[in-house]
Amino acid sequence: QVQLVESGGGLVQPGGSLRLSCAASGSIFSINAMGWYRQAPGKERELVAVITTGGSTNYGDSVKGRFTITRDIAKNTVYLQMNSLKPEDTAVYYCNAGIVTGWGAYVPTWGQGTQVSVSS
Repeated sequence: QVQLVESGGGLVQPGGSLRLSCAASGSIFSINAMGWYRQAPGKERELVAVITTGGSTNYGDSVKGRFTITRDIAKNTVYLQMNSLKPEDTAVYYCNAGIVTGWGAYVPTWGQGTQVSVSS
């Protein structure tokens, strides 16, 4: 069994910053790409940012220049630094990872989600 556990969400004022973390645990052989997605009420889940094992990154257009994704491969952890937050960034943020388990199965895995609210 493998799982992702997110942390770092909360309430912040417009213009503020938050840092999300997502740690993978369980019987892990390796992890391919890791990323963050978000879903606001009444909207579809959308890509925020993704990072490969080689460090290549891709961002959603609405967060480019404000958010930064990084990962610590040794700790099986991905981070999302969010700066200059806007009310429209309010959403539940989900971590995603392509995990290869110790028994050789490829398991696309989602975290439980963490709420980010941007409001004055």
